[in-house]
Formats: sequence, structure tokens, C-alpha cells
Amino acid sequence: MTSQQTAAPDEPQVAAATAASTVRDAPAAPSGGRVVIVGGGPGGYEAALVARRLGAHVTVVERAGLGGSAVLTDVVPSKTLIATAEWMTIADRAPELGIRLDDLGAGGAGGPVNVAEALRHRIDLQAVNARVKALAAAQSADIRGRLAREGVEIVHGTGRLLDPERVAVTEQDGTEHVLAADVVLVATGATPRVLPDARPDGERILTWTQMYNLTEVPERLVVVGSGVTGAEFAGAYTLLGSDVVLVSSRDRVLPGEDADAAELIERVFTQRGMTVASRSRASAARRTADGVVVTLEDGSTVEGSHVLFAVGSIPTTRDMGLEEAGVHLTPSGHVQVDKVSRTNVRGVYAAGDCTGVLPLASVAATQGRIAMSHALGDAVAPLALRGISANIFTVPEIATVGLSESRLQAMGTHYRTSTLPLARNPRAKMLGVRDGFVKIFAHAGTGTVLGAVVVGPRASESIFPLTLAVQHRLTADEVAEASTVYPSMSGTIGEVARMLHQRIED
Repeated sequence: MTSQQTAAPDEPQVAAATAASTVRDAPAAPSGGRVVIVGGGPGGYEAALVARRLGAHVTVVERAGLGGSAVLTDVVPSKTLIATAEWMTIADRAPELGIRLDDLGAGGAGGPVNVAEALRHRIDLQAVNARVKALAAAQSADIRGRLAREGVEIVHGTGRLLDPERVAVTEQDGTEHVLAADVVLVATGATPRVLPDARPDGERILTWTQMYNLTEVPERLVVVGSGVTGAEFAGAYTLLGSDVVLVSSRDRVLPGEDADAAELIERVFTQRGMTVASRSRASAARRTADGVVVTLEDGSTVEGSHVLFAVGSIPTTRDMGLEEAGVHLTPSGHVQVDKVSRTNVRGVYAAGDCTGVLPLASVAATQGRIAMSHALGDAVAPLALRGISANIFTVPEIATVGLSESRLQAMGTHYRTSTLPLARNPRAKMLGVRDGFVKIFAHAGTGTVLGAVVVGPRASESIFPLTLAVQHRLTADEVAEASTVYPSMSGTIGEVARMLHQRIED
């Protein structure tokens, strides 16, 4: 999913500064000079903190709010919604764990009821979304407070590069001025891709940023796109009680992920009642009197009460003056950067989703920190994607780190792999967890851990020891030698590592 954003590409941008514009020339700091950051998402605000610590005068220009889309419309809101939906799976396991509840109004008087069914009918989506928005606003306020305490100047508005040393700003009240800069960081993120014949209306035809305005659980939700965002929302709304149809242009859900993990998630989805329409590509959507009709490229249609389009994102780089200033963009519109976040123009850096490196908030933040360290003369290590872990917040979660199995095969690497299902784990049995596994890839000769996949509850937490193993080039033996708590989910990681030791010696 995306990390931060400022103005959407189709929104009016600030015009080039005129003679009447005010030039705000901030006094140079002793060591850092003047830094202007366009975009207040993870890449922008993390960069601002580093720049202040290195002595620069820092101005952050942000249109929507501190934290960007990662906090306001993407990562924080979606994962909060998913956390609520995940609670339903806990309710499903209650009878198995020996928990009996009296009638909640959905069954006979005084008799036991199906907990999940009773609670599904009690979902108050308006309250859920109110909490989602409140948490996002609180996180944004926390970021704003932190930046203010560090002495960062915050400007609410839209920025446009005039040249490598000047950024034109239009504030929310229409005031225009120019910021002088020694270093500029572009961290404007990305926005949802929209199909020409499926324009979002915010009511029935939706992007993921608009899902938090719904007041009732959609009766029948069509989700177009089976990548990370589509899978996460489709899974969440299935648990919340929607009849979900997931339209996938590929032959399976999550086509870019580990095949075993994707197969497990698709099986879980269908067991929960989701319909997966594979090898189907949507071309249009239109509203009806009480719903929507989605047209597929083969001419067939899918009807629903609502449709969510999750068909990728586009970088927020248009009409920002980047090309006019000489900054190279890719054919897709992403800013070209090197491993220390430099563009081809001296003094201009970029970080986050607008660069197309990896659409992760953690990567955006790392790019921003690296950019400022490099620009302001501090010691810095170039961005290394080897040890970057990622997580898909389906239920169960899918966490990955290092090289994937498909990548290892494409590279011709000689590797060994071991896998164990979580169903064998004693802690998982206690919690009633059946779905999930741990898989580790290790070099066939040296035993070095090359990559890993964890599928299960809180996989985002469990992947960390394997991230350390990949980052620091530990062997499977070294992972196996570390003690794990008994009983714990992490015990399976140690066991899989021990299995690799046996195989390496074969």
C-alpha cells in the first residue's frame, strides 16, 4: 500500500511565482542551510526530523495533513478497520475454546447462539469508521506536535518546484510565496489509479480512500483488483458481513506474492463465503437505482451495492515543475532516484511512493532519512532492499523478507527450503489457529538465510527475527541456536531453521 501524498494529479496546482509573490528566505543554519520538504508523509516527516538534528532550517509543505495518506487515508485507517474485522475470527473460535454466551437477541430465548452470526448483525460501521478517522487524526496530530517541538516550520499548502533553489507555495488561504532552499526533498506520494469509465463518486463507486465515509456495511461489495489493497479490503469486508466478489485479472489472488501463501489466503477467502472471479478484468462501472453494475472486458457484468477499485496508484508528480526544473521522471511518472535518494538535479532529492522504489511507508521513511543525511554531510549507508520486510494485513497476515522463491528460481540460486504449518504449533492449538505456516529459504552451500515467509496471526510481528537473519546474513544454524519461548508461535521459526540444518548436511 501507499505511504504519503499531497495534491492529487488532477487538482489545480500552484502557478509559477509572479513578481508579486513574497520570497521567504529563511536564515541559513550553522551546518545545514535551508531544507524545503514537499509532502508530510513518512518520507517527509522522517526527513524533517533528521534535517533538524543536523542543524538545518526545515520547512515542510503539506496539503492534506501531517502523516500524508499513510496516516490519513491509507495505512493507519485500513489497518484499524482490518483489526476490527479480525475480531470476528476470534468470535468464530469462541465455542471451540469452550466459551458459551447467552442469547444476544439472534437466537432462541436463553439459548446458545452462533457468536459470529450474532455479532455480524451488530456491526455498527458508522461507529467503526468514526473510530478509524479519530485514530488517524490523533496520529496526524502527534506527528505535527513532534515536528513543532523539534522546530520544524509547517506550511499547509501545495508546493511546486520553480528551480533547484526555489519552491513556490500556495497556502490553503490562497496566499502565495516562494521558499528559498539549499536542499529540496520531494515526498508527494501517490494517489489511487482511476479507470476512465469507472469514475469514483464517493458513494457507490469508490477508491480505498473513500471507504471510511460508509455508514453501513455494503450488502454486496465488488472489489476490483486482487493485489495487496484489494485483498485486504475484500477480506475485511467479508468478515464484517458483506457478500464480497473479488475480481482478479490474474489466475489467483495476490499474484505477486509467495504462491503457497496466496493459495492459502484464497482458500480461506472462499471458505468464508467470498466469490473470487479469476482471470476477469473490469473495464467500467455505472450506478443503478440502488447499486452498481461492473462491466468486464469479456462483456459480462457483476452487480453489487458498491464497488471498490483497487487497481494500483499513480505518483503525485504531475504539474509540480519537476520536469521544467530538469528532474528526470520515468515513463510512469515516478521520480528517478539513486540509492541515496538523489535525483539527477543537484540539491533535489525524492522519497516514498513518488519514486516507485517500493510502496511501503517504512521504505519511504528510510529514503527520507537517507536523503537528509546525504544532503547535509552526515555518514550514510545507501538504501538496501535486502532486509526490507513487508506485510499484507489479510486475516491471516502474510509477512515476507528477503528474496522470494520465484526470484531465487529466476536467479538460478541453489537454495534449500523448509516449511511447517502453524497447526502443529502448540501455542496455535491453544488459540484455535489452523491456517498459516513458516517457510525459510537458505543457500544450499553456506546455509545463509536468503528469505522467509510467515503466514499467520500477527505475522508482521513474527517476521522480525527472520528480518534480522536476512539483514545480517545469519545462517539457518545461527537462527536455530537462538532460544525460543515454549509455547510460542516463534517456536516454529526455530524448528524450521533446525530442519534446514539437517537438509544442508544431506
